Amino acid sequence: MNTEKFALRHIGIREEDLSTMCDVVGVKNLDELIDQTIPEDIRLKEDLDLADAMGEHEFLNHLQTLANENKVFKSYIGLGYHESLLPSVIKRNILENPGWYTAYTPYQAEIAQGRLEALLNYQTMVCDLTAMELANASLLDESTAAAEAMTMLYDVRSRQQKKNGVLKFFVSEEILPQTLSLLQTRSTPLGIELVVGNHQEFDFSTDFYGAILQYPGKHGQVHDYAEFVEKAKQKEIKVAVAADILSLVSLTPPGEWGVDVVVGTTQRFGIPLGYGGPHAAFFATKQDYKRNIPGRIIGLTKDTDGNPALRMALQTREQHIKRDKATSNICTAQVLLAVMAGMYAVYHGPNGLKFIAEKVHNHTKMVSQLLESMGFEQTNTSFFDTIKVKVKSAQQLKTSAELRQINFNYVDEQTVTISINEAFGEKDIKPILAAFAESQGLSDDVSHPDRLTDVIPSNLKRQSTFMEQPVFNTYHSETELMRYIKKLERKDLALNHSMISLGSCTMKLNAASEMLPLSWTSWGNIHPFVPLDQAKGYQLVLKELEEQLNIITGFAGTSLQPNSGAQGEYAGLMTIRAYHEDRGEAHRNICIIPASAHGTNPASAVMAGMQVVVTKTDDHGNIDVIDLEEKVIQHSTNLAALMVTYPSTHGVFESSIRYITKLIHDHGGQVYMDGANMNAQVGLTNPATIGADVCHLNLHKTFAIPHGGGGPGVGPICVAEQLKPFLPTNPVIKTGGKHAITAISGAPWGSALACLISYGYIKMLGGKGVTDATKISILNANYIKERLNGKYDVLYTGEKGRAAHEMIIDCRPFKEHGIEVTDIAKRLMDYGFHAPTVSFPVAGTMMIEPTESESLAELDRFCEAMLAIREEIDEASLEEPNNVLKNAPHTLDMVTSDHWVFPYTRKKAAFPLDFVGDNKFWPTVRRTDEAFGDRNLICTCTPIAAYAEA
Repeated sequence: MNTEKFALRHIGIREEDLSTMCDVVGVKNLDELIDQTIPEDIRLKEDLDLADAMGEHEFLNHLQTLANENKVFKSYIGLGYHESLLPSVIKRNILENPGWYTAYTPYQAEIAQGRLEALLNYQTMVCDLTAMELANASLLDESTAAAEAMTMLYDVRSRQQKKNGVLKFFVSEEILPQTLSLLQTRSTPLGIELVVGNHQEFDFSTDFYGAILQYPGKHGQVHDYAEFVEKAKQKEIKVAVAADILSLVSLTPPGEWGVDVVVGTTQRFGIPLGYGGPHAAFFATKQDYKRNIPGRIIGLTKDTDGNPALRMALQTREQHIKRDKATSNICTAQVLLAVMAGMYAVYHGPNGLKFIAEKVHNHTKMVSQLLESMGFEQTNTSFFDTIKVKVKSAQQLKTSAELRQINFNYVDEQTVTISINEAFGEKDIKPILAAFAESQGLSDDVSHPDRLTDVIPSNLKRQSTFMEQPVFNTYHSETELMRYIKKLERKDLALNHSMISLGSCTMKLNAASEMLPLSWTSWGNIHPFVPLDQAKGYQLVLKELEEQLNIITGFAGTSLQPNSGAQGEYAGLMTIRAYHEDRGEAHRNICIIPASAHGTNPASAVMAGMQVVVTKTDDHGNIDVIDLEEKVIQHSTNLAALMVTYPSTHGVFESSIRYITKLIHDHGGQVYMDGANMNAQVGLTNPATIGADVCHLNLHKTFAIPHGGGGPGVGPICVAEQLKPFLPTNPVIKTGGKHAITAISGAPWGSALACLISYGYIKMLGGKGVTDATKISILNANYIKERLNGKYDVLYTGEKGRAAHEMIIDCRPFKEHGIEVTDIAKRLMDYGFHAPTVSFPVAGTMMIEPTESESLAELDRFCEAMLAIREEIDEASLEEPNNVLKNAPHTLDMVTSDHWVFPYTRKKAAFPLDFVGDNKFWPTVRRTDEAFGDRNLICTCTPIAAYAEA
């Protein structure tokens, strides 16, 4: 056995298990199963042309060699990205801890109370710092959050504005360049007219429905926007503000001016730069917009016993329910990063944040006054952390600065900005002065001023208090914070405890060797807008990852910019839109989507300016080809695209797929393939072979980036040759094709730091390894299918009775016993398992996906739990709802209580099978009351007294 072989560590099934499993499945060997699962006409004829697999030690040495190609300069570029200091206690106990990074989105609240509390802290921090009433649990980055603000305010226009066709949105010229690019991307398909200008010259015309301001401005000037906001309110113009979160410690928060939305990034609260991400954006607004706010909100409710419990609130806002009526396709957040940023605030507390903000501000004033004493003109009259300096030659300064390993932001040939950050110290002042002095032949021998001049007007200084809740004023020693983090971690079920067999979500191993480099300074401390020659290591990794994904998908080009699967969907459709426009066929706007598709699909299509036409599925769960043909012919002239998930959302390789894609092409359309189920394709078939033109890939599914409790995600798009010219660009660092669409996310390569994980996954598995992973994921699904056979009906299978890498079991027949699918989901918690995907894509069902990383022993434990639950269902009856399923999950408080009123034993409640006792996980709360929490919406760390009053 070659113990250096990474596939041995990543794939859970041992060689000796294969014959046993194949016997259960009813095949001679694994290849026979694959032949019965995937149609012959779409099978790849050759092995993947990927480099030979590396061992883990070899890979880490390889990545260190590449890391050495990066130049970690002191970057004072700013533009929304700043070096920050990640406290080691957070780095070790959250970022590097699989108990936090391998958890799933907290849809099952009873086993996610720790993460939910951490996110409630985050929301509270954001609300307090922005002085807004409501915040979500994070978005993807500042630029996409600003775009979400623009579209949300568009959606909530007054009746009169909608009647009058008011479509104009004012954008201050102070906005960050990457944000402006993203606003352009999002506004065009929706018909929103952007007007960029000086906010001091804005005429407040009734033609405008909204406006966005930057605070402080992109070059550091702190403007007083209070009068602007007041005039806008008088004309029913909604106002959003993109704000720097650290500055809000010192500056008057926008909420105190009466704005409607405040957005920004929490990156500078301890999150590595990571060449652009992942970073958690914030989105804060008024209670009036609680049903319109994009993303997820964590709210307080009660459980069955009336005790406080947390859960995701107002889920009817999710695009999976609204579908083509949704105004956002956001289905992910940046939970891991939000947890870290929130914990940074917990660790430092309000006084610590004031110290950090004051230090940054004082250092900025110091540098400003020293440069002025040298003879330079600093033009910002009021600033927090960024000064704007006039120079004779920006190019000469750049040369001088880079010799000292310093980066500034060069606005033009005579203007430079310097953004000071938390990591800046007294020792960093002299190299800056030396660079300026050398560039203009001056002396840097100047004395430090005795007194720093006050540059923030009194009306812009923050007077209000913030973060007075106990959580932000308790855990300031490392010992206390470490214990608090551990207390929360113990409330969450993650992959470090047991299998999470979520269909469509692919919760596989996130190997330690893939994750370790995320902590290395040589990867984490690179600003996304540094010159390319300072990021050679990154460029080598990202270029090779793009090539790897091209080979795996069979396509010609890849963009890594989309920083979530939903962003990938949107990016794919926008390239299709640009392709049709380039050919003089801008009228093509019909997007055909099967009824079984993900809810993000129709939402993405509408955001891309397309009209959704839904086609039926047949009795076997496949696309109804006859209905599809009729609709394609009906809309032939205007057909833009088909969106298809393959294998289908029902877990089946549809044999008609090549006929379907040819049909679309014959009528002038392009085929977008949703890559959610790519874990069943890699090495065996690919999107190009089935006839697709573009696909997005969930690197946080198939390619091993951890879900992190609901993010980070990366959703790159891979495209055929004809779409390659339209891949997205960035306004600061050019990327993409010859006719590139504007930005999809804020950073040129999206969440570049997280891409190291997928790069490692492919490098260490190699072509054979990634193919074997696919085969085993299909084997594991079919093994579970056969083990549950006769007890649970599998809703859909392929023509030869096989499932792909996932299957849907039908729980609707159990209603005759009074049992709903939710009861089974909650009961699985008592067995130590997270439920599979519930009621998607079919209500009353469960979608099970075991992945390739689980061992046979773990698969068997899960099957034993499901079979035991099936026996419990048979024991249940409509007449007696007081049963073990309806009362699940059972908490430690219940089982140890002196009061036991249930008609079954405590052992059956908490230890239904012997293996449970060996590794018992206790749900923290009983079943949560969703409706109560939505009626009494509390989304911050409100005292329990206020909860009781509600």
